[in-house]
Amino acid sequence: MLSPDLETRLAKVLDRLDNLLPKTEAEVDWSAKAFRWRRRNYLGMSAGELEPVERIAFVEESVIINADRQKEQLFRNTEQFVKGLPANNVLLSGARGTGKSSLIRACFSKYCNQGLRLIEVDKSDLRDLADIARMVSHRPEKFIVFCDDLSFEFGEGGYKELKAILDGSVASSGDNLLVYATSNRRHLMPEKMSDNLASSMDEDGELHPAETIEEKMSLSERFGLWLSFYPYSQKEYLSIAKVWTEHFGGTINEEWQTEALQFALQRGSRSGRVAYQFSRDWAGRTRLEKEDA
Repeated sequence: MLSPDLETRLAKVLDRLDNLLPKTEAEVDWSAKAFRWRRRNYLGMSAGELEPVERIAFVEESVIINADRQKEQLFRNTEQFVKGLPANNVLLSGARGTGKSSLIRACFSKYCNQGLRLIEVDKSDLRDLADIARMVSHRPEKFIVFCDDLSFEFGEGGYKELKAILDGSVASSGDNLLVYATSNRRHLMPEKMSDNLASSMDEDGELHPAETIEEKMSLSERFGLWLSFYPYSQKEYLSIAKVWTEHFGGTINEEWQTEALQFALQRGSRSGRVAYQFSRDWAGRTRLEKEDA
């Protein structure tokens, strides 16, 4: 019979060993609304697990402006998905800082109370997509796998796995999982002039793209819904900055527009991200000045 002290020490050792082992599917906290897929090292081996997000950065639908068409299509597609109707994987592509990621987060914020769940996956972990699909396949919730800033270089891991999960795999991803991805590249892979030089034209004048181009385009084409985003005009930039300034409790005065334009000029971009950053700075400065006055 073991002494109480020895039992206590053994219990502590077992707890430490348990932390060194990967969590089983039964140990996933399915009450969470958002997850991150994380690969961890356990006793010299690597395994992925769903890590609940404790503090979710929700985005209100009202702060997404100058993207009405994209918002309508993404929300409609997501509502179809949540209601168990056919829906598409989505690729949001275009200029940086134009609200692609924010729109996905706003969409999730709107539908998370209707059973929608979000799984954030780094590009480097896309090779685990089949494992993620298997883990959630028997769950009643609807899951969106969210990959931000997606693009691939030649020979990079995850490319084939993503193609398989989007379309073409023998193993179905099920009816409760979709992929929403953002990218600054529409075709997700670098394009070279030599690829076009390898294209050919038949005797009827029909252009046949080279196999390399076909391969690069095939991944993008597996997303059923493409939403494109474009650089903002000065007017659009200021309208976004105004929304965020009011959101942060800042004051719109005569100096505000001049400051907003100078802020964008210093950063060489009139993007939504720059408008957001300016608004945080402006609202913080002006509110601090009022407190110190």
